[in-house]
Amino acid sequence: MIENPPPCPKCSCEYTYEMNALVVCPECAHEWDPAESDTGSGSAGERVVKDAVGNVLQDGDSVVVVKALKVKGSPSGIKAGTKVRGIRLVDGVDGHDIDCKIDGFGAMQLKSSVVKKG
Repeated sequence: MIENPPPCPKCSCEYTYEMNALVVCPECAHEWDPAESDTGSGSAGERVVKDAVGNVLQDGDSVVVVKALKVKGSPSGIKAGTKVRGIRLVDGVDGHDIDCKIDGFGAMQLKSSVVKKG
């Protein structure tokens, strides 16, 4: 057990607590492994975005939507299996960390948890 857990790297909240092997922030709900952040491989500011099955995503990758998504203002939505090319990783809102263009829908933001590298 950690005597004094480190402050949250996202919102700098100092009221973090330990839950199993992770440290959790009560204000922004960010969870991280303090062992990973301490080892630091020289790229401290670099964030890693993983898809639904754990593959690391990078700018320019092609992905496939793994679950049907409802789109506000569209009667059909996005079907599972839709291919998306040339994604861009962004710091989005509410976990939407992929910026892309989908044929028939236009520019959108997606969560990395609903796509897999393809």
